[in-house]
Amino acid sequence: MRTTVGIIGAGPAGLLLARLLRNAGIDAVVLESRDRSYVERRQRAGILEQGTADVLRAASAGERMDREGLRHDGIELRFDRRRHRVDFPALTGGRSVTVYAQTEVCKDLIALQLRDGGPLLFEAEALAVEDAGTDAPRIRFRHEGREDVLECAYVVGCDGFWGVARKAIPTQLAQVFERTYPFGWLGILADVPPSHDELVYARHDRGFALLSMRSPAVSRLYLQVPDGTDAGAWSDEEIWDELERRFETDDDWRLERGPITQKSVTPMRSYVHEPMRHGRLFLAGDAAHIVPPTGAKGLNLAVGDVVTFARALTHQQETGSPELLDSYSATCLRRVWQAERFSYDMTALLHRAPAATAFEDRLQLARLERIASSRAAETDLAEAYTGFPFGRAASDPLR
Repeated sequence: MRTTVGIIGAGPAGLLLARLLRNAGIDAVVLESRDRSYVERRQRAGILEQGTADVLRAASAGERMDREGLRHDGIELRFDRRRHRVDFPALTGGRSVTVYAQTEVCKDLIALQLRDGGPLLFEAEALAVEDAGTDAPRIRFRHEGREDVLECAYVVGCDGFWGVARKAIPTQLAQVFERTYPFGWLGILADVPPSHDELVYARHDRGFALLSMRSPAVSRLYLQVPDGTDAGAWSDEEIWDELERRFETDDDWRLERGPITQKSVTPMRSYVHEPMRHGRLFLAGDAAHIVPPTGAKGLNLAVGDVVTFARALTHQQETGSPELLDSYSATCLRRVWQAERFSYDMTALLHRAPAATAFEDRLQLARLERIASSRAAETDLAEAYTGFPFGRAASDPLR
């Protein structure tokens, strides 16, 4: 089996890359270890930056997103029983974000790939990337009970933190930067309309809380909990009671309760692997970097990576110049580190560390006061939240 680009992983990054390459006339094969049902059900990110939404539209993959997604023009910060709204369009020249779950992005891209894209093999487990440092890398994989080899001109690892792609980069060539946090997020899905029409980020002495949503009828909410917490140890009533405490304000706002359909705990960590390229192997998304979810950057960073790769390969095919491919890692990492910085800042701003002192509590409140009273500080948050630019116009499908 032979192709130009072998893509490991059919998450949103791998599927979008296949779509971008198909639109540029470059053939690709996508290998996914899980079955289609699993990929279309796994719950992940739900906030699309302006640039991510623009890319999906330009790739003819945004029709359902525009019909069913929820455009948000701001977020609300809560602290000291107060409420402050950050107006994105007013601060960023019109930019916004879209609430549209990763599961829905995957469904849309899978349907397009199966309709008019190259091969998409489910239950095809990548076992190893071989000869990554040569001009003829190979992906050894298992499909339908037998081993096979996909011969490629390029390999893109969109296979997440536990995938095989990163393991093909020699350890002596790599640097790893990471931080783990002493808390996680207890997240719930609930069959109740959201209690606010935009996301609410709450800093409270008992810990952080986030009010989000999946649709006009389904709420997604989170509580800061100690690292290692068992979601099953919290009753539904305890969760709602704690959410009410952390979202409390001095006005008449109320949190609506409803049946909880899912509980899980998400650990918090920051991770960056450098470089993101070795020979003809390129890493994208969680295979190369992880951010705490506070800044809503994970999916959007992965989109930036594959847009950068698709643009670079298209440039090489059209001009013969490998310049953009050679600079792939450096180009991506500039954006990655800005997202890491923003995600860390948001996490430190809103979460209470287990051993936090009264001094540190007051510093958090002072920083939030600064955002609420300074247009410059507010603009910095809004620009980062709505997305660091990919570098080209929205009409460019490889933006």
